[in-house]
Amino acid sequence: MENKIKVFESKQVRTLWNAEEEEWYFAVVDIVAILTDSNDARNYWYVLKNRLKKEGSELLTDCKGLKMRAPDGKMRTTDCLDTKGVLRLVQSIPSPKAEPFKMWLAQVGSERLDEIADPEKAILRGAEFYRAKGYTEGWINQRLQTIEMRKELTDEWKERGVDSSRDYAILTNEMTRAWSGMSVQEYKQYKGLKKENLRDNMTNIELVLNMLAEVTTTAISKQEQPKTFTQNKSVARRGGRVAKNAREDIESQLGQSVISPLNATDKPALEVKTTDEVDDE
Repeated sequence: MENKIKVFESKQVRTLWNAEEEEWYFAVVDIVAILTDSNDARNYWYVLKNRLKKEGSELLTDCKGLKMRAPDGKMRTTDCLDTKGVLRLVQSIPSPKAEPFKMWLAQVGSERLDEIADPEKAILRGAEFYRAKGYTEGWINQRLQTIEMRKELTDEWKERGVDSSRDYAILTNEMTRAWSGMSVQEYKQYKGLKKENLRDNMTNIELVLNMLAEVTTTAISKQEQPKTFTQNKSVARRGGRVAKNAREDIESQLGQSVISPLNATDKPALEVKTTDEVDDE
């Protein structure tokens, strides 16, 4: 685990990065101090924690005691929450500073309901999101296609009885390793990523190969209808190997690896252009 200090409105918030869980954890008393402007955030949290305990709040179940550096410089066990837990904590504290967070949560919920009723809205909002982040139009078009293919794959896995995010992660890992030669975590480390989405940091060639693996896995699964999780893993590996063959063919033509250390810090570079496209500019 890696300790970090983040700054919010000139106030420090102690954070901890858990690489295995791919999750940030935040010191609860630091968040409480920001939301309440209390001179004694520890006591405020103590009182609030007792109230939540009496109410049977699940927030305390999510709270973990993790080692963080205290003001005296020593590493001490500190109550911590992940991102979802912090958002729930915000809802438990009657503070004017919490209102922007509550409004944001309400807006996210509203948008999600709209997208369920009209999936096109989700696609358009996704394109605007990537555009605002500075991605190129060519890359955005490719990324949106991968989102659609990913949904078809997860829908197929649900049909085969795979219904947990943990199992999805295992199958994705098998497929990714088969075509790229790396696990998802190794791939992220290669690109210098932590919590960031791997696909959001792929070049358009990497996106195409990953999409080929997913489309092929979906097609094989629909045809063979695997009954066990072990069979699903085998199908995922076979789908990944199809993309591996395509990757090796591309690399033989280019004379270099298409598995790239590039990430979204250089978004224009993620769109690998052909010679014709470059000449047209």
